Amino acid sequence: MYDVIIIGAGVSGAAVARELSRYRLKVCVLEKEEDVCCGTSKANSALIHSGYDAAPGSLMAKLNVAGNTMMEELSLELDFPYKRIGSLMVCTSNEDLPQLQTLYSRGIQNGVKGLSVITRKEEIREMEPNLADDVVAVLHAASAGIVCPFGLNIAMAENAAANGVEFFFDTKVERIFSNKKEQRGFQIKTSKGILETRCIVNAAGVYADVFHNMVSNRKIHITARAGEYCLLDKSAGEHVNHTIFALPTKWGKGVLVSPTIHGNLLVGPTAVDIEDKEDTATTREGLTELIEKAGMSVRKLPIRQVITSFTGLRAHEDNHDFLIGELSDAPGFVDCAGIESPGLTASPAIGLMVADIIREKLQPQVNPDFNGKRKGILNPNTLSKEERAALIAAKPAYGNVICRCETVTEGEIIDAIRRPLGAKSLDGVKRRVRAGMGRCQAGFCSPRVMEILSRELGIDMKKVTKNGAGSELLIGTNKDRL
Repeated sequence: MYDVIIIGAGVSGAAVARELSRYRLKVCVLEKEEDVCCGTSKANSALIHSGYDAAPGSLMAKLNVAGNTMMEELSLELDFPYKRIGSLMVCTSNEDLPQLQTLYSRGIQNGVKGLSVITRKEEIREMEPNLADDVVAVLHAASAGIVCPFGLNIAMAENAAANGVEFFFDTKVERIFSNKKEQRGFQIKTSKGILETRCIVNAAGVYADVFHNMVSNRKIHITARAGEYCLLDKSAGEHVNHTIFALPTKWGKGVLVSPTIHGNLLVGPTAVDIEDKEDTATTREGLTELIEKAGMSVRKLPIRQVITSFTGLRAHEDNHDFLIGELSDAPGFVDCAGIESPGLTASPAIGLMVADIIREKLQPQVNPDFNGKRKGILNPNTLSKEERAALIAAKPAYGNVICRCETVTEGEIIDAIRRPLGAKSLDGVKRRVRAGMGRCQAGFCSPRVMEILSRELGIDMKKVTKNGAGSELLIGTNKDRL
């Protein structure tokens, strides 16, 4: 019998797990994929929003601003990349200036700090030389930032695991029943057996409506909203200094152009509602659309420097707000649903809010052994020449570069595999240390990473996968054909 079972190991589920690990509770996380950060949390804009966009009074607005405020301290505690670079909402027509002013007023009402409307073209051009020529004003949000979404998600999950939370991967939730035997709580039928729990936290992303509707008569509906992106090479990373948003116009909502925390340039997303909650395909139409729209805000966009494109799915609830709270007709079932943008920003505050709901219900004791600190994977590129030489002398694997594009060493990959909730696949390694995320997109380093995974996990090379069962890369050896 668990006290709490969390469904979903994305950024919301990991945030809840970490906050609950502050208490003496038996907690586990169920994830249908082979790793944390495999759904919405892995494919998004990687932004820390300031909070002026959400409707005043909404949970989105409240938790966005709270999460933004918490992010810097959290990044220091958990050792993940984060940088406050600010954002600019671009207005290209005098007719649209009232709309820009409305967003400014909404931000002030939401409690956003560091907002200003700038109309002096010289000042705008000094801030961003590559903005479109017809820009007449910008809304500057100094509190906006960029983050590594994988780093944030993995850091919170690792810290939760270090403090006693159990994680079960490749474990799909199939049904949820009331626990008649205990006359309280729930039984959860999974692909690997039945578990019992006093409380459930439903952090299942685009599938959160499925589990909510299993236990509640008050149905909700979540749409998978697909957003396509282009990622540009690091040679294009300094084309803009801030995250650039386009003010919605008669041509529709624009796309963003932003530096990433690792020095690339990101363009996107589109927004198309789809039926299939697993469809992450990119389309020619979508990529063409985002390139055209980005060009309305940023000139001379070096789009030929694209190294990959991808699609992320947002969990859009019909009322366009976060659904967080215990269900009145299913006591012990706590929704953490409809977590779309700005969910990444809000995640620390979401974790705190859900943990408070559980704490008030179960009245647990504080965990005296809780340690909120976590040390990330050592990046030798951050060391001085002398420090790096000493590291390699002590641990020669840090002198063996495996991924040339990102200069990732064997030592880093070994750390990624051996640490709590370590990598078990090529994508797991990629999310943790960026091996395969560079210009050649894993064309060079994949065989070597596979060899390291095979050795460290003690499995045959044919069992090494890209992202879990069914994505094996090898089917045999050449000698088998002789």
